[in-house]
Parts: sequence; structure tokens; C-alpha cells
Amino acid sequence: MNDAAHINVTLVQQGVWDMPKESMPLASGYLKSMVMEDVELRQSVTVEICNFRGGVTHGEMARSLFSRTLPDILAFSVLGWNVRAFGSLAETFKQLKPDGWVVFGGTHVSGQADRVFRLYPEVDVIVNGEGEITFRELVRARVRGVRLTDLAEIVGISWRAADGSTVTNVDRPRIENLEIIPSPFLSGAIDLVDEKGEFRYDVALIETNRGCPYKCAFCYWGGAVGQRVRAFSRERLRAELELFAKLRVHTIVACDANFGMLPGDLELVEDLIEIKNRYGFPCAFEGSWAKNKSKVFYEIVRRMKEAGLRSSFTLALQSLNPDALDSMNRRNMKVNEWRDLVEWLNQEGLDCYAELIWGAPGETVDSFIEGYNDLSQYVSRIAVYPIMLLPNTAYAENKASHGIVAVRGDHDDFEYVLSHRSMSFEDNARVQRFLFWARVIAENAVLRHCWLPLRLLAGWQQSRLLDSLADWVDTTSCSLAATLREAVARAHGGGAPAYAKAIGYLFSDPGRQALDLWWREVVSPQLDPAHRPFLDEVFRFDLLTQPVLPPPGTTGEGDAHSDIPPLRVIDGHEYYVRENVLLSYDVPALLAALRCDIPVSLSPTPTRINLWYRVGALNAVISTNHEEIVHFMGEFRTAGSLSGTPASPDR
Repeated sequence: MNDAAHINVTLVQQGVWDMPKESMPLASGYLKSMVMEDVELRQSVTVEICNFRGGVTHGEMARSLFSRTLPDILAFSVLGWNVRAFGSLAETFKQLKPDGWVVFGGTHVSGQADRVFRLYPEVDVIVNGEGEITFRELVRARVRGVRLTDLAEIVGISWRAADGSTVTNVDRPRIENLEIIPSPFLSGAIDLVDEKGEFRYDVALIETNRGCPYKCAFCYWGGAVGQRVRAFSRERLRAELELFAKLRVHTIVACDANFGMLPGDLELVEDLIEIKNRYGFPCAFEGSWAKNKSKVFYEIVRRMKEAGLRSSFTLALQSLNPDALDSMNRRNMKVNEWRDLVEWLNQEGLDCYAELIWGAPGETVDSFIEGYNDLSQYVSRIAVYPIMLLPNTAYAENKASHGIVAVRGDHDDFEYVLSHRSMSFEDNARVQRFLFWARVIAENAVLRHCWLPLRLLAGWQQSRLLDSLADWVDTTSCSLAATLREAVARAHGGGAPAYAKAIGYLFSDPGRQALDLWWREVVSPQLDPAHRPFLDEVFRFDLLTQPVLPPPGTTGEGDAHSDIPPLRVIDGHEYYVRENVLLSYDVPALLAALRCDIPVSLSPTPTRINLWYRVGALNAVISTNHEEIVHFMGEFRTAGSLSGTPASPDR
């Protein structure tokens, strides 16, 4: 051992989206806090986190990382969207510092040593499973002067022996007591504020627990599937939430598999509400809600509604087809149970969205579209995802038994399913077009109010309206549709950026003009004249309540070239405000009545409202984060009142 050894460690993360604000580097924060709280290491190790946005190029990352003192350990948090970039950076690093250690960890490389070492020969070590203890052991080994070819004593890694062969040590048991991991927020491991002293990330990420009791064939969840759930302490979580509140963080996102399943989840919400009452923040709480809803879930929902703490409640069904569900190794709530749940949430005026996966073995075009339309009768915002084969999942390990044919992504390392025994290439291409419009228009709430009255009054299923728009974009000669056609063409290989381009365009004036033209040319002429004026006004209300996205260089405050509403500070929050908007019907009241099955009169009832829009929607749009986008939709109050909290149009 070299007693004088002092080493530098650089932890690298890169988000998937090129957003104005960063994604919080939670994984790196855990690793840094674990090293810096260690008595043996704190005096002999310097740890730096380099956190990059999705749009940063390989060259830009290389200049940032390597135009300074080179680290002794360069460690990457690897996911499917950044593995190629990190492999390239590892190659460059080894040119500059051949004796430096390159460590890969994360869900995309865990348990994949043979493939990763073959593709990226500059990688020295792969961390399998939870990384906090394992990474600390690797840093200790480097400080003590242990050679890269002598890592047999470190549990939970794969490495290369002296002859170049791959060695995988025994797995490390899951961390039973999560309290041994210092909080990356309370310890200061993660920089929380920017140079202006403002919270620097799009949302605050927290883990309240780890583990998932289910074993879905498409999911890995960090290797914790089929595992007992382990929780962080209430005291620690409360301290983290209070820190975020003091920093005026709007949205907290829980990185748990099944929030709302455990009694401790209710305790966290109780603490969150008490903190919100004291500080005015946070305003929203999001997470992956429990698949099956218990009494705890219903109590959480009730408490959050009473406190005005917003959220989007998830109905994670993934499929309504029994054959597909069998292949997924999952069972959903009984039909009457999830329908009752959604109806209850609707009547309470609470936002709910559902999740479906297209392309699971056993699913067909007809069963998927039928399930989509069935589900859309109860919840219009349906997040639909094409099936992907993730490393270490049952689907990935049993491709042949399902007859799966897949291809690696153009800009990532995920495997995208092209066909299997119940889905042909042609079937997949047909539904991929539908998925684009379902994700852009319905999932991301470009339209959200017109679905219900269109179905009840005109008999239009949600898929019919989406297909109508898709056909119009494909065939119209209108130049306003050109941007949308380009986004559709790029979506299959371009991923999130293509979706973000379409969403952002449709939230702009030209995009709204395109939607308006489609509606006037295609939809409105097919409506019953008795219902048409009201349905046209609901569609207009959809466009009016879209988020406000100022063009670059405009603020909305006195800009002669922008129709962006003026800014107002109300109850300590910044909003764009449109005052005295005239509606020919009291659309919010009529929509609320329709949701509750109350008969309505469609006689015109001119109504004036003020619309309030939270500032900062661009981050959510670029990231196609539908859970966040809904927090930027126009909220309303009766015209003449600009005090108090606005009401969501969903209420």
C-alpha cells in the first residue's frame, strides 16, 4: 500500500433529453456520498460529479472531462441511451491515461460483462447490481494500490484477468439497511443550486424504498424484481423533503416501483403536506404508483386532494389482452376494480393516466386497439410504449421461445421488437404510426378535453380521432403540416427528440393553426349540427389551455412581436395570465357534469374566465414528460379574480 496515495474520482452521468435544466444525478450522488462519508477515504479521495444534458456531444463531454487533471477512476452511470457515448469516452480516456480505471455500472451493463467487454475493451470493471458498497470497495482498492488484475476479493463485479479473460465475482447481497447510504442531498454530495442560488434541476428525485415484489417479463428495475421492499427512514426522507421545500422545488418525483403500497408511503405524504403548508412547496408529487390499489393508496389520494398537492395517478395495466398478460407474467386489477377506481378519480377531479405496452407476445393489432379504446372510455391520457427488450429481463432472455425479431436502436442500445408470432412486420408498422399520434396528442395532453364529449355526443372513439389526424397530416398539402410529417418520419429511429419536436410545434401558434385547420376541414363537418357548436368550443378550449411556450428571446412582458400573455406573481408563484377570455359555453362546468353523468343543456351560455399558466413548460416538453406537462396546462378562475390558487380545468 502506498500511504501517500491520493486519488481523483470522476463520476459521469448523461440524461436522455437535451433540456434547459439538468436531470438530477441521483445515482452518482449516492456513490459520491458513500465514498466521502467513509473514514478511510475522505482524506485521500476527491470525488467530482460531471452531469451532462442529453444533447451534449461526445466531443463536448471529452473536452469537459479531459481538459483538466485526469481522474484515477472514471466511473459511468450507464443506461441504454448513453452507453455508446460512454464507451467512446472510455476509449479516449485510456489514450490519455492508460493506468486509469474505467468503471461501468447501471442497469444496462449489470450482468452483461461478456457483451460489454467485447464492445468496449477499454472498460476495466463492471459493477453488477447495487453499486454503493461495491464502488466504495473499488475506490479503497485503488487507494491501497491493488492492481486491476487482482480484484477477486471485491464482491459484485466483473473484471478482466491478466490473460484477458472475463471474471465475474459472486453477486453482492442487496443492501438490507439503506440507512448506511448517506443522503446525497443532506451530505452535500449533489450540488442543488446554480450560480443564481436557484434549484438547478427539472424535478427533485428521491428514493423512499428499493425493491419490487413483481416479476414482469419486460422489467428489470435495477435487479430488484421479485424482491422484498426495503425502505429509507421517515426521518431521513422528511429532512430531504424539507430541504427541497426551502429551495422552492415545485415537483418531487419518487423513484420507487410501487408508491402507495406501503404504510410508510402514507407517512411520507403526511410529512410532505405538513412541509408544503409551512413553506408553500413542493406543489406536486409524482411517482410510479402501486399496480394494485390498497387502502393506503386511497387514503394518500384523499390527503393529497385536500392539501392541493397535485399528482398524476397511474393505472399501469400494460395490456388488456389475457394472452399478452400471461407472457408478461403479470395480472392486472379486475376490470370492475380499475374502472371503479378511474370513475372515482374522475369524480374527485383528479388527474389519472394509464399505461399500455404495444408489441408484447400474445398481443395483436385488433386486441391492442380494442383495449386502447376500451381504456380511453375511462381515462383519455394513455401512455403507450413500444415493447423493448431490456438487459436481464425474461423477454430478452427468451427471445427464441416467443419468436421475437428485434433490432438495436439508431441512437441508443435498446432492442426494439419488430415482430413475433402474434405480430408481423406489417402489423408493427401500422401500430407504430398510431403510437406516434397517441403519444403526442393524447399522452402529452395536446388535446385532453374533447375526448369525452366527442365520444358521448358524436360516438367518436379516441383511436378514430387520432387516425383522422394522422391521415390528414399524411395527405394535406397545407405547409403547416410539414413539421409534423418530418417528426413522424423521424420518430421510429429518432426517439424522444422527434416526439418533442411535434409536441413543441403543436404548442406553438403554427401548430395550433394546423390543428385548427384539421378540425375545421375533417372533424367539424362530420359532427351533428346540434352538437357541433359546443364540440367546436371544447376543441378551442383545448387549444386555449395548452402550455405557454415563449419563442426564444421573448418573455411575454411587453413584447410587441409576441402574443404571450403578461407575467404575474400570484401567491408567490409566477404565471402567464390571460384575462377575460370569452367562451360561448361554460365549458369547464359542462365537462365536469359530463364526467359525472349529469344531463347537460347545450344552449350557449357565454362565460368569461381568466387562464393562468405556470412558467417554464419548455423543460417538460423537450423531455416529453407527460406527468410534468400537465402541471403547465392553463388553469382557470372566474374572470375578475386574480387572487387565490387557480383551479385546474379538470376539476
